[in-house]
Amino acid sequence: MAFTEVLLIKPVDGLGAEGEQVRVRAGFARNFLMPQGMALPVNRANTKYVEALKKAREAREARDLDAAKAIETKLATINLVFAVKTGEGGKMFGAISTAEISSKLAEHALEIERKRIHLGQGPVKLLGKHVCSIRLHGSVMVEQGFEVVSENPIEPVAEAAEADESDRHDDKGKKGRKPRKEKPEGKKSKKAE
Repeated sequence: MAFTEVLLIKPVDGLGAEGEQVRVRAGFARNFLMPQGMALPVNRANTKYVEALKKAREAREARDLDAAKAIETKLATINLVFAVKTGEGGKMFGAISTAEISSKLAEHALEIERKRIHLGQGPVKLLGKHVCSIRLHGSVMVEQGFEVVSENPIEPVAEAAEADESDRHDDKGKKGRKPRKEKPEGKKSKKAE
């Protein structure tokens, strides 16, 4: 396959930041990066841009880091509470996922992409206090706590009534399984032939 070297003008996720010289497939460079204005072919004239692009990159990274630290301090003051419907015994209907956390943070004027929010074992399906981690920047990671509460009173599980019902169902003339008949050794099955 054909590869080519390009000079990135804008940061590209999973590829690099501005001012970096990267090796990519020729079609990706020709059909996507160059028409979108994200890269230039590497030659002597374009390498002069490298220093200017590196300075712009440092300035952008400093701005991003400052913005991430500001969001981190704002997150420390926010208390997230999710009210969910529950059934018998406090069992939740549905789950709290990264999309719900992101929308709840948007209500507090914090626009955080849901792909930056990480819930350890997947969506939360239990009532109580939980923690999610939010990656705001490459070097800024925040542990945000949230609580899941029931919006209706929790009904106790009727264990005694269920036990009585199961006893009645067990006695309703269920027949046990018949044991298999042993085949005489003299006869062969059709599959063995």
